[in-house]
Amino acid sequence: MTAIDPVRYGPWAVIAGGSEGVGAAFAEQLADAGLHLVLLARKPGPLEETAERVRARGVEVRTLAVDLTDPGAPARVAEVTADLEVGLYVHNAGANTYGHEFVTGDLERFRAVIDLNITAQMALVQLFGAPMRERRRGGILLVGSMAGYFGQEQISVYAAAKAFCRVFAEGLWLEMREHDVDVLELVLGTTRTPAMARAGLDLDLPGLHVAEPADVAREGLEHLTEGPVWIASGHAEAAHKSSGPDRVRILLSAQKLTRRLLPAAHR
Repeated sequence: MTAIDPVRYGPWAVIAGGSEGVGAAFAEQLADAGLHLVLLARKPGPLEETAERVRARGVEVRTLAVDLTDPGAPARVAEVTADLEVGLYVHNAGANTYGHEFVTGDLERFRAVIDLNITAQMALVQLFGAPMRERRRGGILLVGSMAGYFGQEQISVYAAAKAFCRVFAEGLWLEMREHDVDVLELVLGTTRTPAMARAGLDLDLPGLHVAEPADVAREGLEHLTEGPVWIASGHAEAAHKSSGPDRVRILLSAQKLTRRLLPAAHR
């Protein structure tokens, strides 16, 4: 069972992006720890399937099928959770919804990437973080990505948004630690999720380290008190190298790997 304190982080946890992959793994592990759950996701089918699976573990589960790029989404989430004491918020609802060269791309679709990965995240962290600050207990776990460590072609806006996530988590950690609220950004590398499969990534490349959703979710929960950033599943060295000053070498090396991972996008 995952080592998570249901008194400190309960009785309810909210997971944005809680229907599949890493989000579903968070739901299962938090349910095993005895926390009741609110699961948010865009697709109602996978959302309800995960909810039923988690209810079988003996906890209460509420669901809300919601598109977090909708400006009205935070108000809908607030309404569904208004009567709950939420001790843990997990923001796993980050994805690249539009890949394209920036200058010839659709600006509105780029804005949707920002709305999902930045705007919605800020609104929901504030919604659940303010009561935690007043209670002087709780946790905020933001799921980040190695994509935020360097610029990338075709996903320049998404990579920049994930860089925002890490810096935002660091500032939030400084603010909330004085109020006994834990903040962690869990940085994921390549992980075997349905979203990765839909994106067409070649996860069978020789030498590629691919993590499993249950493993990275467990890491995040086990290291929640060790913020502001935890880099999952052996990617710490890669993150260190990607933060170096030789940006030309780093960017060209990352470009070469990305083109191998997504050959169809670079033909």
